[in-house]
Amino acid sequence: MTTTLAAPAATAEDAADRPGRGRTIGIAVLVLALLGGGAWFFVLKPSGDSAPKPGDVVSLESIQINLAGGHYLRLGMALQLTKGTKEADGSKALDAAITVFSGLPVGEVNKPDVRETLRKQLLDQLEVRYHHEVMEVYFTEYVTQ
Repeated sequence: MTTTLAAPAATAEDAADRPGRGRTIGIAVLVLALLGGGAWFFVLKPSGDSAPKPGDVVSLESIQINLAGGHYLRLGMALQLTKGTKEADGSKALDAAITVFSGLPVGEVNKPDVRETLRKQLLDQLEVRYHHEVMEVYFTEYVTQ
């Protein structure tokens, strides 16, 4: 006669004491998700809106703009384009300059603080007309008479 010993059957108490396979997999997935999220945040996360980089400077021909009282302003400009912009239609900038400066009194146009305010107004017009392809405007000629 042969006798075989059988392993004792697992009881319900033994099964409750050890964690299940599903719980282990869940914890592993959670740890991997946290590691992946941390890596994305510190390494791959986009840096947000970056300021445009300067490109070419385009000089425009000088124009004469009528001021109040029979005076005029001879204005020359250069446009600082953003990097990647190859060319800009100068007629939009000249039209914007006429819009901003026309009809102003010569005494106002000659004041340095007013001139800077007018330059900022012109730049605002250029941003709209060129869809952010122009980042700065420089006056290369500014003569009143």
